[in-house]
Amino acid sequence: MMVSLDFEKNIIEIEQKLNELRHLSRAGDVNIAQEINHLEEKLKKQLLQIYTHLTPWQKVQVARHPDRPHCLDFIRELIDDFIELAGDRKFGEDQALIGGLGRFRGQSVIVLGTEKGHDTDSRIRHNFGMAKPEGYRKAQRLMELANQFHLPILTFVDTAGAHPAKEAEERGQAEAIARCVETLLMVEVPVIATITGEGGSGGAIALAAANEVIMLEHAVYSVVSPEGCASILWRSADKKQEAATAQRLTALDLKELGVIDVIVPEPLGGAQRSPLSAITKTGDVIEAALSKYIALPGVELCTHRRNKFLTIGEHELD
Repeated sequence: MMVSLDFEKNIIEIEQKLNELRHLSRAGDVNIAQEINHLEEKLKKQLLQIYTHLTPWQKVQVARHPDRPHCLDFIRELIDDFIELAGDRKFGEDQALIGGLGRFRGQSVIVLGTEKGHDTDSRIRHNFGMAKPEGYRKAQRLMELANQFHLPILTFVDTAGAHPAKEAEERGQAEAIARCVETLLMVEVPVIATITGEGGSGGAIALAAANEVIMLEHAVYSVVSPEGCASILWRSADKKQEAATAQRLTALDLKELGVIDVIVPEPLGGAQRSPLSAITKTGDVIEAALSKYIALPGVELCTHRRNKFLTIGEHELD
């Protein structure tokens, strides 16, 4: 059963009634098609009303929804013959950061992404998508591999941020993230990044210093979580809704500010309600983005990426 968000109470009630009526319809010869059609229309209107007027904090909740498609879901549907590559050749393997070789619609690519997991076991295994230094060093290794063999890089970002524990700092977390960004800005191959859920802090930018940054409609992207921002500014996480609004972390805000390039419309009610549709649409946008850069010279790609990030912040805030 899908996890419900606190602002979806009316939607959940309608969906429960619909499921009951569909079960009755399948169980016997009761003709309730008209009532089912009526509830389906009512559900569609409710979803449209709510999801076209989401507040920034509600967008954060949707971006964190456990049923949204994650990195491995995108890889499963979009990448053929995916071969995962493990280890940073220095410390160990980090399953929070997935990386490997595959083919995206006929084009050989290197794929990188943060994976949160879908159930308790997989979330623990993938550390809830929070990569450690060895994860970012593995990513750097694969970026260099892509550069060596002239393979485009596709990244999928969905993380609350890098792993915040003491051992990560002891192993050089900040340096590992900085090296990732540096490597992305230096490789002479196309880099296309997609923010699929949460784009949190340096853990996200390490995979998102790209020629084109794509963002799903209800994803968020910020330097710190709303709770963290509220704790810093107001000394209270209770101000998280005000913080989310002030941060301008939604796709529309970030497109206006020039931080991202393309917004992928999500299915009505969010990607969690129709993951395959959301993944397919995202794949189409990635393909269109990749086609713009695939034939450009390496030096031009590198210069474009650097200039793109140097100009972030030049847009005036209202």
